Amino acid sequence: MCGIVGYIGKTHAYPILIKGLKRLEYRGYDSAGVAMINDNGNLNVYKAKGKVADLEAYCEDKDTSGCVGIAHTRWATHGEPNSANAHPHYSASGRLALIHNGIIENYLTVKEKLVGRGIAFKSVTDSEVLIQLIEYIMQSNNLELLEAVQVALHQVIGAYAIAILDREHPDTIICARQSSPLVVGLGSDGAYYIASDASPIAEYTDKVVYLNDGDIAVLQPGHDLRVVNMDNETQHPNVKQIDVTLGQLEKGGYPYFMLKEIFEQPSCLRDCMRGRISVEGYHITLSAVIDYRDKLINARRIIIVACGTSWHAGLIGKQLFESLCRTPVEVEYASEFRYRDPVLYPDDVVVAISQSGETADTLAAIELARKAGAFVFGICNAIGASIPRLTQTGVYIHVGPEIGVASTKAFTGQVIVLSMLALCLANERHTISDEKYKEMVAELIRIPEKMEKALKTNEQIERLAPIFTYAKNCLYLGRGYNYPVALEGALKLKEISYIHAEGYPAAEMKHGPIALIDSEMPVFVIATRDKLYEKVISNIQEVRARGGRVTALVTEGDEQIRKFADHVIELPDTIECFQPLIASIPLQLLAYHIAVCKGKDVDRPRNLAKSVTVE
Repeated sequence: MCGIVGYIGKTHAYPILIKGLKRLEYRGYDSAGVAMINDNGNLNVYKAKGKVADLEAYCEDKDTSGCVGIAHTRWATHGEPNSANAHPHYSASGRLALIHNGIIENYLTVKEKLVGRGIAFKSVTDSEVLIQLIEYIMQSNNLELLEAVQVALHQVIGAYAIAILDREHPDTIICARQSSPLVVGLGSDGAYYIASDASPIAEYTDKVVYLNDGDIAVLQPGHDLRVVNMDNETQHPNVKQIDVTLGQLEKGGYPYFMLKEIFEQPSCLRDCMRGRISVEGYHITLSAVIDYRDKLINARRIIIVACGTSWHAGLIGKQLFESLCRTPVEVEYASEFRYRDPVLYPDDVVVAISQSGETADTLAAIELARKAGAFVFGICNAIGASIPRLTQTGVYIHVGPEIGVASTKAFTGQVIVLSMLALCLANERHTISDEKYKEMVAELIRIPEKMEKALKTNEQIERLAPIFTYAKNCLYLGRGYNYPVALEGALKLKEISYIHAEGYPAAEMKHGPIALIDSEMPVFVIATRDKLYEKVISNIQEVRARGGRVTALVTEGDEQIRKFADHVIELPDTIECFQPLIASIPLQLLAYHIAVCKGKDVDRPRNLAKSVTVE
């Protein structure tokens, strides 16, 4: 979850580190810190509680010289957010400094041994234990830093991406990864960059190496990249070219990344479909289906594993696969799936969904599925991430970097990919007629245009938002394909406005939640025209009969629900299974504007981080 950035080369490191931290702040913003070695060989470490701006203010009168440095923005796991627990962490002698993303699970056992040998700790973090262990091994065995790192990593259990500075060797950064992402950027002038993902280094290089689990990289300017494993065996990493533009990493005139990303969705989904839907608009081609056709069309069942918003997309995927492909589907929280000894067969297909491709629970679920012999299919946004490298095949959603912590365009991108995959497999399995297939593909192409129309509700929603700032609780209702939209709408509101909200199947309301309904409980109902339309009207009337205040999302031109709802938001019509792509737009906007009205930091909601890379 934390953000790591580093630089070693001929240029002043501090500006690169600070800019990189700002681009990584969506990964954590409890505290931040930098470590640099200046021209006199001094190792300077500066840390501050709060956001990167607080660190920048703290460093204004400090010595920030030097051409080598590492930096970190923290999402706290062990120890409260304060300057002592912030990274980088010094070793006992002050010779080494370390930044760490991940969790060292056996840190207490290791710490007890080190304390017994007289080592004093300045923080309560698991991360400091690692740097103290590395230095202890160096000193007690008279080893070089790389050797000590290799020995230490054999002794710890958990996940980590680390970078280490040694003031005795200012021409070197050593970094390593295990179950936590780390990217090395190759500068054209012999410099090296490191980061948790490509976003903070895309400005400087488009050539990167994604380290694999167990890799340890030695970065020295002007020298070839050296990568070994913990047993000192040379590794041969592949250099990849990234396609991230600077414009994708800036707000582009919007007050928040979240709003920018909401409005980017039509163009992002066009990018997602480009090259996959034929020019005439009647056929879908996915290379994964071509390469693994038999595995996919002959699946006994599909098991979707995901977390958070991706799990909601998976619920929509379940209905798509079952309806179109006639294949049974289960949707699992990855965090539960990995621990409950699931029954898996070789002819099962496990679909793993993650925006970042680094979600720890989803990666563990993939490993479990692979060991059981199931075929694993990945759906991911981040090129080069762990999930596409660990799965047999998959599809990128290609919606560009998503910086806002509350996912928006990644959700709709996942739904688009699931829609294309379901249609592609249904066509191959002959569970859908040619006429129906072409009709649905043609409608899928029209979705971005209809999303643009849905975005025109922004001004109406901005006017409505202040009405709901008083709310302590909200209820979101939907049925069929729109039930997962209700869940997603409630999640967005919780994430950024801190208003408690729950999503429910509308028919289940009377089995408990209806007891909560009164004039102080806003109820948001997705009531677009589909086969359950009349039943949803009945659910709305049940709410109204108990004094509930209803805001309804309806199909354009609907006058019937207007009679029962306090507020109506009209949306363009589409095929039932594609309604989530349209209906999610106003709920994203609603959460955004309510949070802004409440004065919340939309892009950096408290206690949350973008990529959940720890368990």
